[in-house]
Amino acid sequence: MTTVTEAEQVAVAGARRRQVLARLGPFLGLIAVIAVFALMTDSPSQYLSVRNFRIVVAQTVIVALGAIGMTMIIVSGGIDLSVGSAIALTGVVSALGLRDGMTPLLALLLGVAAGGVIGLVNGLAITRLKVIPFIATLGMLGVARGVAKWVADQQTVNIPETWINELAVTFPRPEWLIVAPGVWLTVILAVVAALVLRRTVFGRRVFAIGSNEAAARACGIPVDRMKIWIYGLAGLLFGLSGVMQMSRLRQGDPTVAIGTELDVIAAVVIGGGSLNGGVGTILGSMIGASIMAVLRNGSQQMGWPNYIQEIIIGAIIVAAVAVDRVRSLKRQA
Repeated sequence: MTTVTEAEQVAVAGARRRQVLARLGPFLGLIAVIAVFALMTDSPSQYLSVRNFRIVVAQTVIVALGAIGMTMIIVSGGIDLSVGSAIALTGVVSALGLRDGMTPLLALLLGVAAGGVIGLVNGLAITRLKVIPFIATLGMLGVARGVAKWVADQQTVNIPETWINELAVTFPRPEWLIVAPGVWLTVILAVVAALVLRRTVFGRRVFAIGSNEAAARACGIPVDRMKIWIYGLAGLLFGLSGVMQMSRLRQGDPTVAIGTELDVIAAVVIGGGSLNGGVGTILGSMIGASIMAVLRNGSQQMGWPNYIQEIIIGAIIVAAVAVDRVRSLKRQA
C-alpha cells in the first residue's frame, strides 16, 4: 500500500491554493481596479452608477470579441498581431457593403467573412510557408491595414441608418435590453467558445498543441490543419469585432483600432492565459477585457491624457507577462 508523506500532502495543498488563486486572480484584479478608481474619482456614486456600467460594457465588446479568438490562438501556442488591422479592414468592408445597397445582414456577414479570410491566410502562412506566427501576423498587420486604406480610398465610409448601428450603442432600444445587443451576442459567443474549448475534442486538441506540439503530432493530431481552423475561427471573431467597431463609429474607418491587438493580447494574459501556450480560459479573458475597459473608462473620468493611459496599459502588459513567466517556472519546478 502506498502512503502519502506529509511533504507530498503539503505540496498538493500548495498546488491547489495556487490553482484557486490563479482562477480568482482576474476577478480580484477587476474588483481592485474598480475600487481604486471609485476612491480616486470626485464622484464615486457616478462612477459606480448603472449609466457608467452601460458605458463600460459597451466599450468592452470590441476587445472582448477579439479576446475570445485570441484565447484560442494563445492557448494553441500562437499569437496574432494583425487584430487591429483586421478590425479596420472588416469594418470598412461592411461599411462599403451597406453604402452600396447590401442588406444589413449580408453586409455584416461579409465583414465577418473578410475576417475569416484574414485568419485563414495567417494560418496558411504559418503552416504551409512555415513562417513563425509573430512574423506572419506582423506582416498581415501591414497588409490588412494597407488594403483597408485602398478599398476605402483612404477616407472614411459613411453608412446609412440600419439596425447595425444599434449593435454597440450605450443605451439600447428597447430599454429592457439594459445593455447593447452586441454585449449579449458577445456573452453568448463567450459561453459557446468556453464549452467548445473545455467539452469538445477540438478544444482538447487546442490545449494539447499548445502544451506540447511535438507530442500532439506523435498522438496523431493533425496540427497544421488545426492551426488553420484556429486562426480561421479567430479571424471570424475579429471580423465581428470590426463590425462592432463600425457600429460604434457609424462609419468604416481604415485608420481605427491601431494598437487594439495589444489590448486583446493583454486581456488574455491578464485573464490567466500563458504566452507559452496550453493555458487559458474564455472567462478569464472576458474578465481581462473588462479590466482593460475599466482602466480606460476610469482614466477618462479622471481627465488623464491619452499618453497616461498608454503608459498604464503598457506597464500592465509587462507585469502580466512577468507573472505569466513566474507561473510557468513554478509549473516546471
